[in-house]
Amino acid sequence: MNDISAQLDRLRDAGLYRRTRLISGPQGPRVMLDGKPVLLLCSNNYLGFADHPRVRQAAADAAMRWGVGAGASRLVSGTMTIHERLEQRLAAFEGTESCILFGSGYLANVGVLCALGVAGQTIFSDALNHASIIDGCRLARAETFVYDHCDLRHLEWALREHGREGDVIVTDSVFSMDGDIAPLAGIVELARRHGARVVVDEAHATGALGPGGRGAIAEAGLDGQVDVLVGTLSKSLGSYGGYVCASREITELLLNSARALIFSTALPPPVAAGALAALELLIEQPLRPAKLQATAALLRSELAAAGIAAPSGRTQIVPLIVGDADAAVRLSQAALARGVFAQAIRPPTVPPGSSRLRLTVMASHTASELAGAVTALSEAAREVGASLAGEPALAEPVARAA
Repeated sequence: MNDISAQLDRLRDAGLYRRTRLISGPQGPRVMLDGKPVLLLCSNNYLGFADHPRVRQAAADAAMRWGVGAGASRLVSGTMTIHERLEQRLAAFEGTESCILFGSGYLANVGVLCALGVAGQTIFSDALNHASIIDGCRLARAETFVYDHCDLRHLEWALREHGREGDVIVTDSVFSMDGDIAPLAGIVELARRHGARVVVDEAHATGALGPGGRGAIAEAGLDGQVDVLVGTLSKSLGSYGGYVCASREITELLLNSARALIFSTALPPPVAAGALAALELLIEQPLRPAKLQATAALLRSELAAAGIAAPSGRTQIVPLIVGDADAAVRLSQAALARGVFAQAIRPPTVPPGSSRLRLTVMASHTASELAGAVTALSEAAREVGASLAGEPALAEPVARAA
């Protein structure tokens, strides 16, 4: 018991202690946080679908028709008609032969990498990949090589020196803490030359990039050239769960060997129905992702006008690098006191020395809301003495996949 208390004390002393905050009501541009109205600038509800009336109604109707639980895993008693409908629609949307649902995006990445990363093979993983990819690499029986972030030359060297036919290259398409985009065309070309499979996690790209919001793969003109597309229902689609789009052969392999799927209860029917309704909305409103990009560009413009440095980019993720973990927490608290909720992100989520506020916009944020948020952030930075004027530099990652 004392050891646990000591661990908690060390986290507090290092500025790494965490606690949850209570939000009353649905996710939206403005929420009630611990009883106080605030502007929400750290949600992944990018398109504003989590509280859309059609999505809510679809979930409510599904609860009345199918109940609130799936009962068991997909292979026991959990596959229901709503699961199959969503899988068919996602496969059509992503332009793949097949799709299979997982309980979360985390489980999808773990399931894919453990199924494809067999003994005798190597997984080549970007240094800033999401924790779910890192954990999937650790659990897989394959060896893991971590290549420098978005560095095609390092990846090419690694494939040449360590690669074998049937290896796996895995990358986020949009990196969740930095908002930059992987060089997918170069990765696919290297994979083709070295006989490797490519797995791309589109969690933060679906609904945000590409024609009709189909993601970074489609934007790069790589339809049909990526072996496995991993997606989530919990960000732009405003619901919960994960999915894998691939050939029918690969989804059959996952159904038969991915422990994260086999031993997890299937998605609740209301969750699947809500995601399906959000997907239909995205298909009906193909310009909504462009609205999201325009909103992100507006935030970057407001930050630049206020002398606040943010990495160049065009995605909805805008990190403000503070550096010290405690300083990032104090800045977040000072912003919150001014009505802006922008969460401090600290190690181990990001490397030591690169703690930050991770700002995320929604398509439903207004220009006046963003202008007010930047004013609040500027005032908060002055209050706590945080420097946000320098060119941010990313440190080497600590959470490596090896």
